[in-house]
Amino acid sequence: MFEYPRETRAEMRLPTFDLPKDLAFFTKRLGFRLDTIYPADNPEVAVLSGHGLRLRLQKGASEAPGTLRILTENPDEFAGGERVLTAPNGCRVEIDVANPPLVLPKTEHAFVVRRLADQAPWVIGRAGMHYRDLIPTRLGGAMIASHIRIPDGGPVPDMVHFHKVGFQLIYCVKGWVDVVYEDQGPPIRLTAGDCFIQPPEIRHRVLYASDGIEVIEIGVPAEHITEIDHAMELPTPDLRPEREWDGQRFVYNEGAKGSYGPFRLPGFTARDTTIHAATKGVASVMVARPKGPAAWTKHQGDILFTYVLQGEMTLEGEGKEPFRLSQGDAFVIPPGMATRYAAATVDLELLEVSLPGNPLTAQV
Repeated sequence: MFEYPRETRAEMRLPTFDLPKDLAFFTKRLGFRLDTIYPADNPEVAVLSGHGLRLRLQKGASEAPGTLRILTENPDEFAGGERVLTAPNGCRVEIDVANPPLVLPKTEHAFVVRRLADQAPWVIGRAGMHYRDLIPTRLGGAMIASHIRIPDGGPVPDMVHFHKVGFQLIYCVKGWVDVVYEDQGPPIRLTAGDCFIQPPEIRHRVLYASDGIEVIEIGVPAEHITEIDHAMELPTPDLRPEREWDGQRFVYNEGAKGSYGPFRLPGFTARDTTIHAATKGVASVMVARPKGPAAWTKHQGDILFTYVLQGEMTLEGEGKEPFRLSQGDAFVIPPGMATRYAAATVDLELLEVSLPGNPLTAQV
């Protein structure tokens, strides 16, 4: 890799028509520091630095003034509390919060069915991965569910990063992927049937993947920020399995080691991935299988998402035409709507994600 000389520096150039006025604005109002100015007798160029940025104010520069955004923890104490300013040269300055609190949108409930046969487009996203949207409405921004695949295996061009989320799940459907997490020891291989819960802002990096790897990723809210951490190296030296991030613990659940027990739906049994306990009830993730006659039920949770891992079933809902579902299909059931999972094949397996976890369910 080419290494740039240590003295290499970058500047953003802005035009100026009255250098003294712009200098006063950028230094006194915005807190920039003057580093260079020349020529001395009639200055035409001034270089300033501050807030992680270098600015070059230059007379006769051809660029438009543009917009400068400054993020600070205390915007009310910056620039006299003004949120939008205009410099003498016309540059728009926006002052905003550096680390705004995570906002979880109110769920817009809907009955949603997404079938693989409908051939929803695959979109190339971060690190070259392919994404298929499983909830096009995203329930008003409350949740995103993605079917992700990497066609060609090998090293993944990923960097150490983290997500500003309220909840995030990775469930492996096919193949395997190696991921390393902050304070969780050496890289972990996630194989089909396994899942991770990635607590809010835990640093991690995807390393290698098998050919044809497929995972289901759930994120709350739908639109969340991914940030690169250039300073942290993984793996970290300490193993801290009990560490919490925003009240949640990291979970690596191995499907092959799970056992099946009672489930909220009559006629089904389920494997608990332990995510309900690790998130203190924020969410639960269950893998369900049929064991007897299905029944009509209603749930009183908020979000109830289900992905068909294998097999077939007929989804019946009050006031709806029945849907015959198979591997790769997904659906969302709103609270208070009566449904039944009928005519299930013996090999049916469902991935159910609910927020909050373990929703109250009644037979009707």
